[in-house]
Amino acid sequence: MTRKGRADRRLDLIAAAHRAIIRHGTEGVHLNHVAEEAGLTSGAVLYHYPRLSELLVDAHHAGMERFYEQRLKRISGMRDPAEKLVVTIRSGLPHGPDDPDVRLLNELGGAAPRNRMYALLLTTLYDRQVSLYQSILDTGAALETFRLSGDSLLIARNLVALEDAYGYRITARHPVIGPQEAAELILDYARTATDNPLKSSH
Repeated sequence: MTRKGRADRRLDLIAAAHRAIIRHGTEGVHLNHVAEEAGLTSGAVLYHYPRLSELLVDAHHAGMERFYEQRLKRISGMRDPAEKLVVTIRSGLPHGPDDPDVRLLNELGGAAPRNRMYALLLTTLYDRQVSLYQSILDTGAALETFRLSGDSLLIARNLVALEDAYGYRITARHPVIGPQEAAELILDYARTATDNPLKSSH
């Protein structure tokens, strides 16, 4: 098998582990579950990942990319801090109650109190999201696009906390809080915190 082939196979296994975690839970998933999702034998899975725990960590990390790396790429070409802030807020929420990436994060959160590695992954993601928001806020303040109501770090932490809270409500199928409603609720806080109308097209 070529090196490229092995890399592709590992990506396939990460995707299979992602599906298995959602189906069986972070603490309930076993090697045979991943193998079944991948259409392989357990031995074939172990050939690429001798330890299931390493595969599960990679699957969780891959699921998190959307909430930092992909958001960062999405706003990298934008100049207007207000536009960046709106896009960042909207892209941090679930697409709907069955959003697989958010369901994966929920599974990770449930296991984090008993698993130091999962706790570290979640803490790192949180800190990176806060830094992303803080950078946008500080740039907006420097350009006088924003007039911040307080410390940028505190505002950034609140924005991430609101994302998490409303994201949970969406996945819990709250009858009146969907992605659009949640985004508007977070934007309402952001408008007050930045003294900017933060207008956006849906």
